[in-house]
Amino acid sequence: MEISQLYRIFEQHPRVQTDTRLLQAGEIFFALKGPNFNGNSFASKALEIGAAAVVIDEPTIPSGPKVFLVPDALETLQALAKHHRKQFNIPFIAITGSNGKTTTKDLIHAVLSTTFNTHTTKGNLNNHIGIPLTLLSIPIEAEMAVIEMGANHQKEIEGYCTIALPTHGLITNCGKAHMEGFGGVEGIKKGKGELFVHLANQEGTAFINGDLDYFEGMSKQIKHRVFYGNKRGSFTTAVMQDEPLLVIEVLDPQWGKQRIFTRLVGAYNKPNIEAAICIGKYFDISLDKIRTAIESYSPDNARSQLIEKGTNKIILDAYNSNPSSMQVALENFTRQKSENKYLFVGAMMELGEDSIKEHRLLSEAIQQSGIQHVILVGGDFSKITHPFLYFDDSATASLWVKENHPSDALILIKGSRSTKMEKILDSL
Repeated sequence: MEISQLYRIFEQHPRVQTDTRLLQAGEIFFALKGPNFNGNSFASKALEIGAAAVVIDEPTIPSGPKVFLVPDALETLQALAKHHRKQFNIPFIAITGSNGKTTTKDLIHAVLSTTFNTHTTKGNLNNHIGIPLTLLSIPIEAEMAVIEMGANHQKEIEGYCTIALPTHGLITNCGKAHMEGFGGVEGIKKGKGELFVHLANQEGTAFINGDLDYFEGMSKQIKHRVFYGNKRGSFTTAVMQDEPLLVIEVLDPQWGKQRIFTRLVGAYNKPNIEAAICIGKYFDISLDKIRTAIESYSPDNARSQLIEKGTNKIILDAYNSNPSSMQVALENFTRQKSENKYLFVGAMMELGEDSIKEHRLLSEAIQQSGIQHVILVGGDFSKITHPFLYFDDSATASLWVKENHPSDALILIKGSRSTKMEKILDSL
C-alpha cells in the first residue's frame, strides 16, 4: 500500500482514531496492538460505526475499498504522520527533558498563540503513538507547531525526530528521571541529546538554558543556538515572590524592568517561563503579549497547581515525580510560610538499581526540612527505615486523611503517576 493513497483519504477525512469507543463516522481507524489489547478485533465495529478507512495488520475482516491491510498498523500510522508533516513549511518546535516539559510546552504554546495559529501536543501525548496522533491533528493552515517528546530509553527521541522533523528544539533539563531505562544520568543526557544531534544535522535552531552548564557541550555542534537564563541570555530574571504563586521580574535592554505575576507554584518554574519568553522574543512577539499569555496560563493538569479547599491550601504536583523534581518541590515547600504543613509523597518509579538509595536520600531530606506532618505512599518507601507514616497505596492513605482531616494547613501532594496521589485531594 502506498502511503500517498491513504493520505488522499486523510485529506478528505482528516481525523484519526485508535479506539472504537471514541470513533465517529468519517474518521480513519488504526487497529493498534498492545500487551492487553488488539485493535484488529474491533475493525468490523469500526466499519459499522462508519469509519472512512480501517487500517489493520491482521486479516480479521474481508478486504474492501475501506480496508487497508498493512504489515504493521503502528508503523503505518507513523508513516502517515510523517507524510502529513512534510506538507508544512513552518516552525516545528520539539520539547523534551526530564522535568517541566509539559508546563514549558503549554507556556510556549500560550505565548505563540497570541500571534500565530499554533497547534501543540494535547496533554502529554508524547510517545510513539501520541506524537503521530499530534502531527495528524495539525490543520494545514497552522503557522506554528509545538511537539512534546517523552522518552525513557536511548534512541527514542531520535526516532521521534525522524517523524516530526523538528526545525527548532529545546531540552528543559537532564535530571534523574527514567534512570532505569537510560542507564544513569549520563545516559539521560545522551538520550535527551538526540534532539540536539538532529538539530545539528538539519541546521536547526536550539533554545538553550545557559544556566545549565552541561548544555554547552551537548549543543556545541549546533550552528544556530539561542540562549536564555541569567548567564548567557539576552534578558535576566529574578524571583520576586514564590508564595503562594510565583512572581518573576524580567530585566531586558529593550523592555526595561517588568514583572510577571504567574498562576504557577514554585521557583522551579522560572526556567520554564524563561524558555517561553525567549521563544516569544525570537519570533518577535511583544512583551505585553508574552506577559499576558504567561499570566493567563493556569495549570489544570496536576502540575504546580494551587488549590484551595475549605481552610486548606493545596499544592498539587502529582503527575510525575523523580529525584530531581522532588528535590526542587521539597525546597519550594520548605520555604513556604506556614506553621501547619502536610506533605504527601508517593514513591518514585523507574529508578532501577538506584531506587532504594534515592528513596532513602529523599527521606533524609524530608527529615531535615522540619515539615510537621509527612505521609509516604507505596513503592520502595516500604524498603527503607524512616520515622514517617506509611501506607501501601493512595487509597489507604485517603482513608487516613478522612479520619484525620487537616485544617488551616498548607499541603503538598506529589508522586509518580502510578501512585495516583490525586486520590488524596479527593479526601481533603
